[in-house]
Amino acid sequence: MIQPQILHEAPFSPHRLNKYASLHACGNGRIGIRGCHEEAYTDQQRGMFVAGFYHRANATEVTELVNLPDITGMRIELNGESLSLLSGTLESCKRELRTMNGELYRELVWQSAGGQRFRIETRRFVSLSRLALVASRLTVTALDADAHLSMSTGIDATLTNSGRQHLNECSVRVFDQNVLQGEYGTTDGQQKAIITSQCLFPARASSSFSAKNRQLLQHISLPLTAGEAVTLEKFSWIATSLDADFLPENTFAARCLEALLAHAQQGYGHLLMENTRHWQHYWQTSRVCVESDDPQDQCALDFALYHLKLMIPAHDARASVAAKGLTGEGYKGHVFWDTEIFILPFALLNAPEQARKLLEYRYLNLVQAQEKARRNGYQGALFPWESAFSGEEETPEFAAINIRTGQRQRVASALAEHHLVADIAYATVGYFQATLDREFMQEMGLALLKETARFWMSRAERRGNRLEILNVIGPDEYTEHVDNNAFTNYMAQYNVKAACVYLREFDHQDEAFFGQAADFLTQLYLPQPDEQGVIAQDDSFLSKPQCDLTTYKSQQGTQAILLDYSRAEINAMQVLKQADVVMLMHLLPAQFTPQCHAASLNFYEARTIHDSSLSKSVHAVVAARSGQVAQALQFYREACRIDLGEEPHSSDDGIHAAATAAIWTGAVMGFAGLDYQSGELHFRPSLPQGWTRLQFPLCWRGTRLTVSLERQQFTLSKTDAQPLKVWINGLSHTFTESLVLKGSHDEN
Repeated sequence: MIQPQILHEAPFSPHRLNKYASLHACGNGRIGIRGCHEEAYTDQQRGMFVAGFYHRANATEVTELVNLPDITGMRIELNGESLSLLSGTLESCKRELRTMNGELYRELVWQSAGGQRFRIETRRFVSLSRLALVASRLTVTALDADAHLSMSTGIDATLTNSGRQHLNECSVRVFDQNVLQGEYGTTDGQQKAIITSQCLFPARASSSFSAKNRQLLQHISLPLTAGEAVTLEKFSWIATSLDADFLPENTFAARCLEALLAHAQQGYGHLLMENTRHWQHYWQTSRVCVESDDPQDQCALDFALYHLKLMIPAHDARASVAAKGLTGEGYKGHVFWDTEIFILPFALLNAPEQARKLLEYRYLNLVQAQEKARRNGYQGALFPWESAFSGEEETPEFAAINIRTGQRQRVASALAEHHLVADIAYATVGYFQATLDREFMQEMGLALLKETARFWMSRAERRGNRLEILNVIGPDEYTEHVDNNAFTNYMAQYNVKAACVYLREFDHQDEAFFGQAADFLTQLYLPQPDEQGVIAQDDSFLSKPQCDLTTYKSQQGTQAILLDYSRAEINAMQVLKQADVVMLMHLLPAQFTPQCHAASLNFYEARTIHDSSLSKSVHAVVAARSGQVAQALQFYREACRIDLGEEPHSSDDGIHAAATAAIWTGAVMGFAGLDYQSGELHFRPSLPQGWTRLQFPLCWRGTRLTVSLERQQFTLSKTDAQPLKVWINGLSHTFTESLVLKGSHDEN
């Protein structure tokens, strides 16, 4: 297998420190560590996060993913001069994320102000097989003459979440003069984190310790002989009260110590080889390969697949995927609808057991969703717009102060952005279609479908002879408090219809529910396409005045329009952050004609700024399915640059997790034209100009498939000989081990 592409850092710049800290994060779905430099820089934002470890700092704040004490920082002094790339002379520097094995690697030659040169190599990774283990290594070579190295590292609990302190220092210990351990508890006493670290270094070095100002540090000092490479290795074990073996609490710290020592003695090299094997298995079973005239296309796909591995908590259904994964503090580490719509499909078609856990996360919080619905006067389940660990609503009441008006803008999402309810039902149906997991449906899926359907049936209001859904916000958050949002209404219908189908399939007898559902499905208002094929986004959108968006489109992603207009003014114009109707076409493609797809795409794109990181990728999928493949490729490549582009601050507070997953979506559901929501595999392939081959794996109902799309050939192969029916360009084909179709699959 050709190795995944290495993600290189641009030449060192203090303006890009935090962007690359996000892009170069290391992790395993449980732990995420930002890819910061070992040495300190004023604006560098360090971060280590454990999936599900949330806390509320005080009554005026919302719950957030806790930034845990740092283990990556090192103060490196060479002949008494602190290493900094902002001083001395940097003769060479290479820093790269080795996506093939999850290792962050840096090599540089630095000349101190005193004139002496040193070669410095730093490496780190987070283990895929030992989910609590982090390993790092520092190698220093004095190039010109003998020198002296002093290095301080340990456990730094001075970190906060942008100034909010979540942890108290409970205990700090040094064991056997070579192991550090810190115990930290959330300020409410509900959660604990235990961090254990050990450094291995040459015998000639001297070592001492300090515990001051929330820093437990080891200080290592040793002479350097010219030309001789000196290596120090550091291993850390990150445990929390979320771990299954936390109890009994009084022995947990000792068990953490034992675990660390057992792994540290294996050494960095051995542990890295083990990690490499796990990463190679992942790439072999998940990688999407493209032969393109632009190598950045493959780079973007490898970046996406790497971070998808980091963000999905495959080990624990109590946690889900935060909007920034585990790469930063953005969005407080909260979980949104993005997970079900953008991230879960990747897991479902590659590692379905992980998709099941993401849905189980919602099921575990069903009672809280039912209570939120009741408090708001509805039946069924109203899931929180932003969620964390408890299942309660975590959306802040107010956003940041608007610098134009000087006023805080009330956040309406938790009150009206209810499409999340149907999005969860949509993901539940997709999971069952792709797995036929009847146990899941009986234990969890049916309850999710029924309770979300009950919500919609209570949410709709009667107007004349029809039911309408009033005062909502669709995915487009520049349009607030509208009636009959097309996305919401169609998804609500899908939700209720699916609930009826599966409750009947599993022989559930609830005639009152079925009767109410039948009335709902018959009477719910669904906006219909006009003569051109355009569906109105909501009751009022088409009557609003247009606005010249030229300037704002050139600054998309920055929300620059908010500097010129208030939210209320934007709401009164045909201005979209992202297009709800285009999103609807993406999720329910079979429900609308090709004319409707193309007409709605063209109409709404002219009115869309693409300030949402999800907008361009969705437009790419719909454009590809509509035969506008050249435009789809343009959308797709622009979507790939959301994190990978030149903007130095685009990802400072973490990568855009859903937009990263959408890179996979654009290739697989856009250019390969995959759709599985109906229960059968459909492909409408269309390679764009510049792409000669697209290949990717799928897992479908327990069978592993490989899809290969070339200019004149479409190939499906699989691992068993059981007959499988697929649909290619609307025609059905049944095959056993392989299917090869000749003919053009080029851009129209």
